[in-house]
Amino acid sequence: MALDKLQASRFELKYMINEEVALKIREFVTSYLELDENSVGKPNFSYPVHSLYLDSDDLKLYWSTINGDKNRFKLRIRFYSENPELPVFFEIKRRMNNCIMKQRGGVRRAAVEELLAGRVPDPSHLASKEPKHEFALLRFCELMLETGAKPKAHVAYVREAYEPHDDNSTRVTLDREVRIEPEMHARLITRMTQPTYIWGRSESVVLELKFTDRFPSWLQELVRVFHLTQRGAAKYVDGVAVVGEHFFNQQSREWAFLNGQEIFLSNPDRSVLMYEES
Repeated sequence: MALDKLQASRFELKYMINEEVALKIREFVTSYLELDENSVGKPNFSYPVHSLYLDSDDLKLYWSTINGDKNRFKLRIRFYSENPELPVFFEIKRRMNNCIMKQRGGVRRAAVEELLAGRVPDPSHLASKEPKHEFALLRFCELMLETGAKPKAHVAYVREAYEPHDDNSTRVTLDREVRIEPEMHARLITRMTQPTYIWGRSESVVLELKFTDRFPSWLQELVRVFHLTQRGAAKYVDGVAVVGEHFFNQQSREWAFLNGQEIFLSNPDRSVLMYEES
């Protein structure tokens, strides 16, 4: 049986680097970790990651991060392809002080729409019989209903990931081409119509150092050698801020289409102009 390497509770440090530094860090990290199974054999050792983020109409979860609330959380559906036979993952990512706690439940793709519509979860919706998956799905749906969360944004990137051979104590990821666009439905498609690159298309790479116990000494050395400066890099929150909150807020807005993409407009002429400028 494959080892479950999900870091349910971890510390997480983020850095913004350029591609030149990213390649040097790749060489450094491979002395301590190996490619995770999803990265092996892929172009540039990277695989695509897609997330559908949920939020309320007044963006409660977005503002919780902006305001620095201590016990904030995000709700997202993570998927890696459009294969109808593969599960998608309902995820809760919660911050409690400096610790990141993550729960995820594997769900059959065919069950997504009815769950988002408020259907009470049952075992037939799950792709796994493990109790932790059922518990995560139940909690996700509770939080979704409590906050009035619904699909708001599609975030995508390509990830290069490294981890130990036999445990989940440490994980290092390099995320490239991080992009976002409004998504008000659970289509769970990988194609994006008119994405916005949150930190630039080619030069910005998000480095994440994730560890479950103390900060490993060799990661401390990595930070020192490459003169890294820790910073925030919240993909959903920074993406909403870059594109504009009005494109993710459903209140008092009408549907419109721009180059085949569904968006909301409160003042059609001005909103279209602002979207084209973003």
